[in-house]
Amino acid sequence: MNRIVIIALIGLFFVGCSGSKNLKSDGFSSEEKGLILKADSLKPMRVYKITNTSDSLLLRKKSTYIKPDPKNKTLQQFVKRLYATVTDSLSLGVGIAAPQVGVLKNIIWVQRLDKDNLPFEVYLNPKIVKYSEGTQTVREGCLSIPDRSETLNSRSQNIKIEYYTMKGEHQSETVEGFTAVIFQHEIDHLNGILYLDHLEREMKTSNLK
Repeated sequence: MNRIVIIALIGLFFVGCSGSKNLKSDGFSSEEKGLILKADSLKPMRVYKITNTSDSLLLRKKSTYIKPDPKNKTLQQFVKRLYATVTDSLSLGVGIAAPQVGVLKNIIWVQRLDKDNLPFEVYLNPKIVKYSEGTQTVREGCLSIPDRSETLNSRSQNIKIEYYTMKGEHQSETVEGFTAVIFQHEIDHLNGILYLDHLEREMKTSNLK
């Protein structure tokens, strides 16, 4: 009996290691790879909408760390398709996050309205490490919330962010103005948060006054 148990445990060990290894090979699940590799790098991906129940459930989930790796072909393909999506004529957004196309990884594209020529830039594992006390009033919309925009008063005027580049370089910088709003909006997506959540909190706070 003991020998059977030991053999079974060894079998489970190898199965577990094999599954873990496959998952870590490029950082994407088989379902995510299916979405990413079903078309070439110039093809936009479908934007998930809160008007779709299954889409909405995924948009509320937290994304996970992605290892920066220039040799990761799936990652390279994905960031290109994510860029094609945000710049597509049907979208024309100023930012997009990976979960908005069904991939729960910490990856965003942001249009740098604070730089010459307004370039789009990709950020891996971005996080906000400091918020200013001062806030700004802005009108926000979202590719995942169709036909709607709202005015928010709680976005920080400037933020300090940390992130990794596609080459694996760790960077930090301070961003302000509307570009800071874009970062706050997209990083929220990585945490399963929508701008409507901020609006709801603002309304509750206003009602308490």
